[in-house]
Amino acid sequence: MKNAVAMLQRVLLRLWSRAVVRGVNSTLACQQLDISLVAGETKNGMEYLEPYGFTSTAHAGAEGVALFLGGDRSHGVVISVADRRYRIKGLKSGEVAIYTDEGDSIMLKRGRLIEATTDTFIIHAKNKIVLDTQQVETPGKITAAQSIVSQAEVQDKTGSLSTMRAQYNTHDHKGDSGGITGKPNQQM
Repeated sequence: MKNAVAMLQRVLLRLWSRAVVRGVNSTLACQQLDISLVAGETKNGMEYLEPYGFTSTAHAGAEGVALFLGGDRSHGVVISVADRRYRIKGLKSGEVAIYTDEGDSIMLKRGRLIEATTDTFIIHAKNKIVLDTQQVETPGKITAAQSIVSQAEVQDKTGSLSTMRAQYNTHDHKGDSGGITGKPNQQM
C-alpha cells in the first residue's frame, strides 16, 4: 500500500508544476514561454494559454503553473502567469485591476468607479467618442486642433459668450468731440 501511494504521488507531481518564466516569445498566435520548473528542470517554447480577450507579456522572474496532461513532460502548457513584484495590493473585495510594472493601472473599484493612472492616456476612435455624462472636469487646460462647437452657453470665470455678444452689439462709439458716432457696423 505504501508503494502504491508513493507511485500515485509521483504521477500527480508529473501532472503539474510551479514554473518561473525565463523568457517569452509573444510574436506567435499563442505565446511561448521558456520556464524553469522544480529540481532544475527547464522547458522551452511551452504554450501559454491566456484567457480570451486578455493578453500580457510577463517579465523574466514571473511565476506560473505548468500542466502536463497525462503526465507527459514532453508537451505541456502554462495556464497562469503572475508577477507578485508588480501586483497591485490592497484592493477591496470585488475590485478588479489591470496593471504594468511601470505603475500604469486601470482599476474597477467599489462604488462603480473606474480609475486609470498613467502619464499619457490615448484613445483611438475612428468616428467619435461620446461622453454620456452630466459633467466633465479637468484641472488642466483643454487644447483642440479644430473648432469647439457648443449646443449650449459658453462661459468662463468672468462671463458668458452671449453676455459678451450683447454688450458688444449694444455699445456706442464716441467720436473725437465726445458725441456718439454710432453702433458697431457688424453685429457679433
